[in-house]
Amino acid sequence: MSYRFARTVLFAACLLSPAAGVAADLVPVEAFAHHPLLSMPRLSPNGEYLAVNMNDADGDSHALVIYKIDDMKQPVSMLRLPKYELAAGITWVSNTRLVVEKGKQYGSIDKPQLTGEVIATDLDGKHQDYLYGFEGSYGTRAATRGTDRGWGFVDGVPTPVNGHFYMATQSWSNTDSSTLYDVDAVKNSRHLIGEIGIGGLSFMVGANGQAHYAYGRDDNWRYVVYHQQAGGWAPMGAAQIGHSFTPIFFTPDQQRIYASYSADGGPTMLVEQDENGGNRKVLANDSFGSIGNIEWTALPYQPFATAPDTGVPTLNYIDANSMAAKLHHALSMKFPGSYLHFVNFSEDGSKLLFSVSSDRDPGAYFLIDTHHYKVIKLFATSPWIDPAKMAERRPMHFKASDGMDLEAILTIPNGVKMANLPMVLLPHGGPIGVEDDWSYDNDAQFLANRGYLVLQVNYRGSSGRGVNFMEAGYLKWGTRIQQDLTDGVKWAIAEKYADPQRVCVYGGSFGGYAAMMTTIRAPGMFKCAVGYAGIYDLAMMYKKGDIKADKSGRSYLNTVIGKDDADLAANSPDKLADKIDVPVLLIHGEDDKRAPFAQAKAMRAALDAAHKPYEWLSKPGEGHGFYDEKNTIEFYTALQTFIAKHIGAGTTP
Repeated sequence: MSYRFARTVLFAACLLSPAAGVAADLVPVEAFAHHPLLSMPRLSPNGEYLAVNMNDADGDSHALVIYKIDDMKQPVSMLRLPKYELAAGITWVSNTRLVVEKGKQYGSIDKPQLTGEVIATDLDGKHQDYLYGFEGSYGTRAATRGTDRGWGFVDGVPTPVNGHFYMATQSWSNTDSSTLYDVDAVKNSRHLIGEIGIGGLSFMVGANGQAHYAYGRDDNWRYVVYHQQAGGWAPMGAAQIGHSFTPIFFTPDQQRIYASYSADGGPTMLVEQDENGGNRKVLANDSFGSIGNIEWTALPYQPFATAPDTGVPTLNYIDANSMAAKLHHALSMKFPGSYLHFVNFSEDGSKLLFSVSSDRDPGAYFLIDTHHYKVIKLFATSPWIDPAKMAERRPMHFKASDGMDLEAILTIPNGVKMANLPMVLLPHGGPIGVEDDWSYDNDAQFLANRGYLVLQVNYRGSSGRGVNFMEAGYLKWGTRIQQDLTDGVKWAIAEKYADPQRVCVYGGSFGGYAAMMTTIRAPGMFKCAVGYAGIYDLAMMYKKGDIKADKSGRSYLNTVIGKDDADLAANSPDKLADKIDVPVLLIHGEDDKRAPFAQAKAMRAALDAAHKPYEWLSKPGEGHGFYDEKNTIEFYTALQTFIAKHIGAGTTP
């Protein structure tokens, strides 16, 4: 086997490492356009091998690479995947065998989308097999798997590992059913262990190999939880699950479970309880943000620390005297200002893979021998990013115009006082169930490095604060959400952080929609607007794009934007282009499936008809956000040029 690809990537990592002694703080555009070279590492059960995703230098070709921990320079094996495909899920099912969930990524804004295909390989690259997916004519069971027309997902593994895993499936021909199999990844055999007449659900399996819970959003976008009882599946009511409930793991004695729970729809807490919801004990909670960061011990899994989804992630130890908590605390002291996350242990607990990241640092991965406390740095995800040249990201709170307490995150240019700065409002995408957080943000760091204060607002509809806060964004895309964003700008101006005469707005996906809508809802507030891969015609979402492709997607649209034609038009930027009073830059990939190119063309036509000034950048072959690094460099260059044209150059120390 040739390892030219792997060697080229590792050589590139060396070339792109920040050079010592470079005085200039302006980081080249290219550094923000590079894709991470290595990502999503997983330690083998015996702690001897590491499986990791590897990108080539151009970022559009991927491989699953296996390294022996003792020799990270020479891979043991490499499984190449077709262009734009990658290992979206990596699961060790034994010391020598892995299961891979295939995914595709067509754009930089998109997260990898699972294709529903599941494959297996030995760590040496041999005995590759196709376990599930629409290409059922391949693999050792091709003769009997022609009916595997659907999606398959890894839904857990037995502990300790035994070569098996649990696979949830959703048939294309029967979307009203979810099934769960125990799969032997070596023999490529499976047997049914769970089935329920509702599509799209996940399962939680106990040590007995039986499904105990089925949960998720049904085809009508309603969140449901079912519990397996002697007579079959039974829905769990509000008295058992409150307003929000997600089962996580069984306790070590298998008598109780850990779960995410909220009684009233507020921020979720981590609880321990009986299976039926009785004898609930709160392990961690926060009055403002949901408990979203949970640290787990080695087998048998127990949570030992948590942090809220909001603010700077400061861990609270459930049992500060536990060995895991003491180890975590000791390691964290070596990395001040960073968040240290336990990725996974070897099964015997003697080896631990952990990551270290911060608002300024995309992150690095380390291995520690927990017997001898020897730490080895394995790799940095983006070694060309110098944290010393990146900016502080500061979470803060402000009051919206109706009194709601909201979170803002300000990214502050290095070396300058946060006073009267030129500012860019950067709304996140989604908008439902997505949030901005304290961690490294490429767009925010790029703009801050150019001297602009960056404001991000977790408006109503965002995740991180409970289901009530998220649902408060339903049917409010063009109204309350936009008010939250402009309230954030008013707050930053009132606090004298931002110069009111030098404010622009830029966003991608829903953020592109918000970039247009905020200028419409708050005339005179902004000097320019940039829409990147945006949605501009809400009614078009029912006709074009991948969201409408299945019943669940259509139910989502009904729930979050509604179907009233007049209301959709009243909240669509392309129908309100005459109210846009600032220069506009539209950027779009011509092969975007999430926000089709027709969306950008509709906005352009509306600006033309209204005789409004705009600039335009589109690229063939690009999806939801530019993926090709050359195109990304052009995009970032156009972005900084456009903003500087309308609010001047950024502030320098």
